[in-house]
Amino acid sequence: MSDDDFTSRLESAIQRGKRRAEHKADLERAKELSEEELKRLHTSYRLSLSDRIETAVARVADHFPGFRQEGLFGEVGWGAACYRDDLHIEAGRRTNLFSRLEMVIRPYSDLKVLELKGKGTVANRELFNRSHFLPVVEVDQAEYEQLIDSWAIEYAEMYATSSGTI
Repeated sequence: MSDDDFTSRLESAIQRGKRRAEHKADLERAKELSEEELKRLHTSYRLSLSDRIETAVARVADHFPGFRQEGLFGEVGWGAACYRDDLHIEAGRRTNLFSRLEMVIRPYSDLKVLELKGKGTVANRELFNRSHFLPVVEVDQAEYEQLIDSWAIEYAEMYATSSGTI
């Protein structure tokens, strides 16, 4: 093998390596862009759905005197809750009965899903603890809005049923 042939092949190999490195860097930038786009989309859904949650929870609380409301945000997610703590006296014995409705949109994670989490407790008894999630790219916002409304309505019905026995 001549020196010219070796030099030519060496330079070609170096150029191929540089092109591979550039291609890999381009793929990484595209991946980051799509990751940023997913985060942006998740944030957009989270903002509008957490508003929907706050409205639904507030409407439930407005129908039952004594419920207090709170906004939820941070590591647990973004949403709202309403709760009340009742004193029940039966045969001279005191019992505290705690009731709570909570719904949140969980923070974005490596799973790349939009997760709605809901819990309902009436008179110290957990009635439901649910989670609904889909990949962010497959989310139908109307489906999530319908779930939020139906979970709130279901909780109100269960609370109304139980409140007669409290």
